[in-house]
Amino acid sequence: MLDRFYLPLLGIAAIAAVALALVWPQGLGDRSPAPFGHDPVLRTPEMQAKMRRQTEAAQKRVDQAREAVRNIQNEAIDPSQ
Repeated sequence: MLDRFYLPLLGIAAIAAVALALVWPQGLGDRSPAPFGHDPVLRTPEMQAKMRRQTEAAQKRVDQAREAVRNIQNEAIDPSQ
Protein backbone atom coordinates (compact mmCIF):
# COMPACT_ATOMS: atom_id res chain seq x y z
CA MET A 1 0.00 0.00 0.00
CA LEU A 2 1.28 3.47 -0.75
CA ASP A 3 2.58 5.53 2.15
CA ARG A 4 0.28 8.44 1.35
CA PHE A 5 -2.72 6.17 2.00
CA TYR A 6 -1.25 3.94 4.67
CA LEU A 7 0.05 6.59 7.10
CA PRO A 8 -3.17 8.67 7.24
CA LEU A 9 -5.16 5.45 7.78
CA LEU A 10 -2.76 4.48 10.54
CA GLY A 11 -3.22 7.92 12.16
CA ILE A 12 -7.00 7.63 11.97
CA ALA A 13 -6.83 4.13 13.49
CA ALA A 14 -4.68 5.45 16.36
CA ILE A 15 -7.10 8.31 17.05
CA ALA A 16 -10.04 5.86 16.92
CA ALA A 17 -8.27 3.56 19.40
CA VAL A 18 -7.71 6.46 21.83
CA ALA A 19 -11.34 7.59 21.46
CA LEU A 20 -12.57 4.06 22.08
CA ALA A 21 -10.37 3.78 25.17
CA LEU A 22 -11.99 6.92 26.57
CA VAL A 23 -15.55 5.60 26.38
CA TRP A 24 -15.23 1.80 26.67
CA PRO A 25 -16.49 0.29 29.97
CA GLN A 26 -13.65 -0.03 32.42
CA GLY A 27 -14.58 -3.35 34.01
CA LEU A 28 -13.55 -3.92 37.62
CA GLY A 29 -10.45 -1.72 37.72
CA ASP A 30 -10.00 1.93 38.57
CA ARG A 31 -12.53 4.54 37.57
CA SER A 32 -12.16 6.34 34.26
CA PRO A 33 -11.94 10.10 34.19
CA ALA A 34 -15.18 11.95 34.77
CA PRO A 35 -17.87 11.83 32.34
CA PHE A 36 -17.05 8.33 31.12
CA GLY A 37 -16.28 6.25 34.18
CA HIS A 38 -18.37 4.41 36.73
CA ASP A 39 -17.67 3.18 40.24
CA PRO A 40 -15.72 -0.09 40.20
CA VAL A 41 -17.84 -3.03 41.31
CA LEU A 42 -15.23 -4.41 43.71
CA ARG A 43 -15.11 -1.15 45.67
CA THR A 44 -18.79 -0.97 46.59
CA PRO A 45 -19.55 -1.56 50.28
CA GLU A 46 -21.78 -4.55 49.47
CA MET A 47 -19.07 -6.26 47.45
CA GLN A 48 -16.43 -5.48 50.10
CA ALA A 49 -18.65 -7.09 52.76
CA LYS A 50 -19.27 -10.12 50.53
CA MET A 51 -15.54 -10.56 49.86
CA ARG A 52 -14.80 -10.25 53.59
CA ARG A 53 -17.39 -12.94 54.41
CA GLN A 54 -15.95 -15.24 51.74
CA THR A 55 -12.43 -14.74 53.06
CA GLU A 56 -13.50 -15.47 56.63
CA ALA A 57 -15.39 -18.60 55.54
CA ALA A 58 -12.40 -19.85 53.56
CA GLN A 59 -10.09 -19.23 56.51
CA LYS A 60 -12.48 -21.11 58.79
CA ARG A 61 -12.49 -24.10 56.40
CA VAL A 62 -8.69 -24.08 56.27
CA ASP A 63 -8.48 -23.99 60.08
CA GLN A 64 -10.95 -26.91 60.36
CA ALA A 65 -8.98 -28.94 57.82
CA ARG A 66 -5.73 -28.29 59.67
CA GLU A 67 -7.32 -29.30 62.96
CA ALA A 68 -8.67 -32.50 61.39
CA VAL A 69 -5.24 -33.38 60.02
CA ARG A 70 -3.67 -32.61 63.40
CA ASN A 71 -6.18 -34.90 65.13
CA ILE A 72 -5.54 -37.71 62.62
CA GLN A 73 -1.80 -37.38 63.09
CA ASN A 74 -2.13 -37.38 66.88
CA GLU A 75 -4.34 -40.48 66.72
CA ALA A 76 -1.80 -42.23 64.50
CA ILE A 77 1.04 -41.40 66.87
CA ASP A 78 -0.76 -42.26 70.12
CA PRO A 79 -3.94 -44.37 69.58
CA SER A 80 -4.74 -44.44 73.32
CA GLN A 81 -5.98 -40.83 73.38
